[in-house]
Amino acid sequence: MASTNSYLFISIIFFLSLTFLANANIHRNDQNSTIEAMILQACHKIKDQDTCLSNMHSRIGGDARRNPNSVLRAALHHAMNQTRASADALADFNTLSISRREQIAVDDCRELLDFSVSELGWSLGEMARIRAGRKTPRSDGHLRAWLSAAAGNQDTCLDGFEGTDRRLERFVRGSLSQVTQLISNVLTLYTEMHAMPFRPAAPPPENFTVEENDGVFPNWMTDGDKELLVGRDGDRRMQVDAVVAADGSGDYRTVAQAVAGAPSYSNRRYVIYVKEGVYHENVDMKKKKTNIMMIGDGAGKTVLSGDRNFLQGWTTFRTATLAVSGKGFIARDMTFRNTAGPENRQGVALRVDSDQSAFYRCSMEGYQDTLYAHSLRQFYRECSISGTIDFIFGNGAAVLQNCRIFTRQPLPLQKVTITAQGRKDPHQSTGFVVQDSFVYATRPTYLGRPWKQFSRTVFLNTYMTAMVQPRGWLEWNGDFALSTLWYGEYRNYGPGAAVAGRVRWPGYHVISDSATAGFFTVGKFLDGMTWLPATGVRFTAGLRT
Repeated sequence: MASTNSYLFISIIFFLSLTFLANANIHRNDQNSTIEAMILQACHKIKDQDTCLSNMHSRIGGDARRNPNSVLRAALHHAMNQTRASADALADFNTLSISRREQIAVDDCRELLDFSVSELGWSLGEMARIRAGRKTPRSDGHLRAWLSAAAGNQDTCLDGFEGTDRRLERFVRGSLSQVTQLISNVLTLYTEMHAMPFRPAAPPPENFTVEENDGVFPNWMTDGDKELLVGRDGDRRMQVDAVVAADGSGDYRTVAQAVAGAPSYSNRRYVIYVKEGVYHENVDMKKKKTNIMMIGDGAGKTVLSGDRNFLQGWTTFRTATLAVSGKGFIARDMTFRNTAGPENRQGVALRVDSDQSAFYRCSMEGYQDTLYAHSLRQFYRECSISGTIDFIFGNGAAVLQNCRIFTRQPLPLQKVTITAQGRKDPHQSTGFVVQDSFVYATRPTYLGRPWKQFSRTVFLNTYMTAMVQPRGWLEWNGDFALSTLWYGEYRNYGPGAAVAGRVRWPGYHVISDSATAGFFTVGKFLDGMTWLPATGVRFTAGLRT
């Protein structure tokens, strides 16, 4: 009897071992199948798919941890290498350009691809920190913002060939098609691996507000930063690194000279004080000019003014009176103006590609395409924006809070549209939010129209005058994007805010619940609690009660 029991015990153990091994193999096979599916997705729609797959497998083949994050890192590396190769190839297109506009468009493309290389590089760096166990509350917001921006730069490059015979654009488009698809695939992979619900995950208190000079500073700020940020309304006791004065009483006579003199890749705040006056110049702050703060004597007093426009042969990207690309830019108490007028078509007053940038008590004045919120995370507080057509446009993630929006007289037969948001991929974390603001329309006005297929714009708790048209929104071209856009209104007020006569597009939403509206607040949409306190700019993180 004893030997029979021993035999039975051994048989049971043997059976359980086989079952365990079989299940383990099934798990490994399932995991390998998942990884192979991700590799295929990372090379989805790529023309030379065999090369893409080979590069992906070779990069992750020696990784003992073969997991979804390995695939994502490999896809990022592959996308960045292809972007660099395309940027290098663009040098050959300079010899093919036959007009000034084409030459400028090619130069734009090279800079925009350089943006994409940087944004993909930042993403790889953040993934390395996560892999090393140093993930922070900022990590997910960083990756979504940077990948979204990298996915959009190539479209801006191609947009620059408007007004040409499109001959050179066809060559450039062919060079960029694989880059665009690779980055889009990476963004899709990341989004699906880190799916977020369409609601605030851990919202700040509904009425949480950071006020200037309220004594509340994040613990990572230095005493010098705190001293810098408490200055207000002409109080110049703060540390200033450079003074601009047209009369020669400062360190520089022009803003461009002061920017050129600022350190590159600065980790500390560098403050440029621009004295009262009108400065007629175009200033391009490249991405190496990081953490710059520009302070004037007040909107309408310190004015940066230019008149570049599309009809002069500039691309829209290059018409900006001020263009800022370096991370962490802050502007306060200044006006940025483009005086081209409605007859000269596109003329940008301010273009922003600066991640985690903030604008406080500033004025952006122009006509068509006044504020180009081109890419990355941007915040505007107590600012004024004026224009005629699509005068807040781009594909950044931008929140305008406690701002004033003014319409101006367009050309005959033109229709005034406030926004034209350019989200082209449903996975991009971009969109425009106008919160607790005032729309002062003095002529028939529409809140926005869909520039790109997944255009996203929301108005929250905002006053609207009677000239905001009952239907609210305007088509771009027929039924283009009407079912894929995401437009919303929540608790707006004033004679132009009634939603009964609004458009009935599939993508238009009358937002009725605070959870959906809360997704579009500073705390959630911009990850504002992780970076805005350090700017010293006041903000409300959630919905106004």
